[in-house]
Amino acid sequence: MEFIRVANENKVAHVTLNRPPANAVASDVLKELSEVLTSIEKDPETKVVLISGEGKFFSAGADIKEFTTVSSEEGFAELGGFGQRLFDKMEAFPKPIIAAIHGAALGGGLELAMACHIRLVTETAKLGLPELQLGLVPGFAGTQRLPALVGKAKATEMLLTSEPITGIEAVAAGLANQVYSDEDLLPKAKELAEKIALKSAVAVNYALKLLTYSKSEQFDEGVQKEREYFGKAFASEDGQEGIRAFIEKRKPQFQDK
Repeated sequence: MEFIRVANENKVAHVTLNRPPANAVASDVLKELSEVLTSIEKDPETKVVLISGEGKFFSAGADIKEFTTVSSEEGFAELGGFGQRLFDKMEAFPKPIIAAIHGAALGGGLELAMACHIRLVTETAKLGLPELQLGLVPGFAGTQRLPALVGKAKATEMLLTSEPITGIEAVAAGLANQVYSDEDLLPKAKELAEKIALKSAVAVNYALKLLTYSKSEQFDEGVQKEREYFGKAFASEDGQEGIRAFIEKRKPQFQDK
């Protein structure tokens, strides 16, 4: 793999995102992650997955420059659809997936983390969905998973302001499970993963399946609508302006079109 490293120890597969400088969840990373998870699912020796990011970030979001290679509303919706399907696969994965978040989990990076079963964070980590700053909306089911985790009121605030919250705030809001110092994050994440790995894989899988029943009946419909509006926002004049402004490192001039 070019952008993902995998290390196996004590029945735990440690998956590291390694796409400098920000571990963007570009299509090449998502494809590699899908391949890695398929392999892990078939490996009877692996009982837990731990995902972290190399360098300064867990994942600072999508590769905005990649957006400029998509020329249609349908193409952009399909880009979002691939991420949605992968993150659905993660949420329904038969083995627990733990995200160890440091630095930042923004946009697609947070959407990836929310598809994991457990999220551990550092105190100073930044978690948020800043897509509206670009005239876009989240496209990897972030508009559905965020309110399911933090409640509609907090999710509305985070989406509309585009302001990230800290790791400490994320735990208080229900977005993360535990908060640690930068030094303790990975050791504690590995400790938790190995603790879970001692359990019966059969029982753990049944527990994960049962937890999915707590999801809202409208979740799938909401994900489909998100994919539609993700494409529409990209095709809008404001969406194109937001992407250009980001690449040109300037403030966007939205015309509400």
